[in-house]
Amino acid sequence: MATFDQELGHYGWSPDAATATISPEGVVTGWSEGARRLLGYRASEAVGRAAADLLVDRKATGFTAVGSQEWTGTAALRHRDGHRVELTLHARPLLDGAEATQALVVTAATGTAGSARDRRMLEWAFAQSSIALSTYNASSDSWRLNSDARADPLGDARSDEGFLRCVRRVAEKAVPMRYEVFTPAPPSSSATRRRSWIVELWPVRDPDSGEVAGVGTAAFDSSEQYAARQRLALLNEAGTRVGTTLNVGRTAQELADLAVPRLADFASVDLLDSVMRGEEPVPGPVDAAVVLRRVAHQSVTEGADVPEAAVELGGIDTYPPFSPPARSLAGGRPVLSGKEDPDFTRWVAAHEARAAVVREHGFHSVMAVPLRARGIILGVAVFVRAKGSPPFQQDDLVLAEELAGRAAVGVDNARRYTRERTNALTLQRSLLPRDLPQQAAVEVAYRYLPAGTGAGVGGDWFDVVPLSGTRVALVVGDVVGHGIHASATMGRLRTAVRTLADVDLPPDELLTHLDDLVTHLTSDDDNIVRDLPYTGGVGATCLYAVYDPVSRICTLASAGHVPPAVLLPDGSVSIVRLTPGPLLGVGGLPFEATELELPEGSLLAFYTDGLIARDRDVGLGLERLCQALTDTVPSLEDGCDAVLDALLPESPADDVALLLARTRALHADQVAAWALPSDPAIVADARAQASRQLAAWGLQEAAFVTELVVSELVTNAIRYGDVPIGLRLIRDRTLICEVSDASSTAPHLRRARTYDEGGRGLHMVAQLTQGWGTRQTPTGKTIWAEQPLPVG
Repeated sequence: MATFDQELGHYGWSPDAATATISPEGVVTGWSEGARRLLGYRASEAVGRAAADLLVDRKATGFTAVGSQEWTGTAALRHRDGHRVELTLHARPLLDGAEATQALVVTAATGTAGSARDRRMLEWAFAQSSIALSTYNASSDSWRLNSDARADPLGDARSDEGFLRCVRRVAEKAVPMRYEVFTPAPPSSSATRRRSWIVELWPVRDPDSGEVAGVGTAAFDSSEQYAARQRLALLNEAGTRVGTTLNVGRTAQELADLAVPRLADFASVDLLDSVMRGEEPVPGPVDAAVVLRRVAHQSVTEGADVPEAAVELGGIDTYPPFSPPARSLAGGRPVLSGKEDPDFTRWVAAHEARAAVVREHGFHSVMAVPLRARGIILGVAVFVRAKGSPPFQQDDLVLAEELAGRAAVGVDNARRYTRERTNALTLQRSLLPRDLPQQAAVEVAYRYLPAGTGAGVGGDWFDVVPLSGTRVALVVGDVVGHGIHASATMGRLRTAVRTLADVDLPPDELLTHLDDLVTHLTSDDDNIVRDLPYTGGVGATCLYAVYDPVSRICTLASAGHVPPAVLLPDGSVSIVRLTPGPLLGVGGLPFEATELELPEGSLLAFYTDGLIARDRDVGLGLERLCQALTDTVPSLEDGCDAVLDALLPESPADDVALLLARTRALHADQVAAWALPSDPAIVADARAQASRQLAAWGLQEAAFVTELVVSELVTNAIRYGDVPIGLRLIRDRTLICEVSDASSTAPHLRRARTYDEGGRGLHMVAQLTQGWGTRQTPTGKTIWAEQPLPVG
């Protein structure tokens, strides 16, 4: 009796095919060996069952509807172990002699049950595929590779532990995965410096058992996509790494550091000397045979030195017209060159050091890209590849041009900032005191540090102003904002303070007048202010102090400024408690003065907020200042340096002004004072007393002028002033004569006519002394005259 497979052969079907016969009633009547291998059912288990029982979904196909026509359809069958098997079914009816359907022969189209030629086709396709294909046998832990996979360097990656872990996971979890592999480019390749492969991995199942028998892989060359991703990543990184500071040299170095080794083996940045000097370069391309200064370079060689550089940092080189850098600058376009370019060879040969470097390191490909920003050529960036690296391609040139463009904007911003900062610093320093004036009240030392960051030059200032009666005014202030506008405003305020100090106004009144001035500055010149970088109006702080070495009284008033610190001779240090007034320019609020009696040798520290605001904690900054003053050395100059070192970072974020003043005192043997009645007869006695005091001081040579000054000033006080009247002589670096009275009316010079009996006294005083003036006091006024001490 013939078997079912033999009968299939009789009808022309392959015995190896997955074939079944189904009766018109839908019952399986025949089951081939190929069907068993496909679905796992033996013939005894399948024959006699309803064909619909083999379907996952009984309604998925209508192959049980027996007809007389062939058809093809898809169905999801259930394997004997329960898993789903997707198949393409082909049905053909078996007819008897009366053309009636006896049965339906259903054949499943599968990859495992095809003909021998089909199997050979699969083998041929695997072996001849242009894709690197391979299979991993889990049971034998072995690989089978097609010819393309054997010839490709990807085979080395199959021993990589990361790749093997991925293979094992696909086999264990039965899930497909993707893995990226990187391999060095072959020496003959010119597309990229590194090849990338995307490896697709999928589980391979045994069609009989459904178990994972191994892993299939297909490797696709993704080098171009990888290179494109790298270029995008490099451009993105350039946005955060290039131009981080407003420093020309640092910005150029950031470009070189970014390009090496990801784009080039060596990179250099050369700039026009005019750029380094802060001058405005000429717009448009640069003429050939250009002179450039090396600002930055970098190489793949490890270490601080760059042996590939033919020009040292800061060095100057002249590029001939035919050289790639000069051609790039002249045309304003990037130039791609190399050893095949005669001009490149000629340029290298003309420079002995460059020729030696090219030979030693095998430089063979070069890109010269102009640094151009806002239509101005600033310099050139040169990128070079050495032996072992492929030549530059057009994509590399586009990338280099984009990098150079971004760096050029940073260089130009730094150049502009440097120029503006230099101008502002020059203006600011011209407005600050260069040499403090001679005076006897205090010993002073000072420091001024401009901001070390991109904040710009500020409006901090300080001053020491000698006043009458050996007194001195100590001033420190800070204009809100930065830049030239702040510096110019500072200069106007400093000039105003010196003018008001010359009038000898008390500190609180002086700040009131200064506040009015700032209010006018805010409202005036609106068009000018609007065109300047800082447009927030004028605002400033100021601390004004007057120290009298005779009384040892220091009178202070503050307009929103940080209070000074005082170090007493006993070593105790504290912050002076002031009644703070509003910032200058607020207007409408009063300023209050504070008096402080200081022992001789006390140290006052005046400063701006940049000194104590390092951590934005003013309280902590004041504590550090007090500690630094406690630790200062006797020398005020060294003391300034010690305070700055203790409180400031290496690059302060704001301008800092520091003024240290150690108080002196005039003792009783340097001052003589008398109270005078309002009687014209006392004038002669006042002259005599002054003459005797000069004799006691050994200043007899000054007696004639002093007696004349005393006579004139005392006479005016008796005639025009009110009691009490006082006379005081002060001997210090000069001889000072002061007459005070209770009247606030100030005298003034006038031109006396020929027959006038008066009006000549003050004129003679002004002619015989080196200076005279008047100041208001709480009880009236004081008129003073100052004359130099006799020689010797």
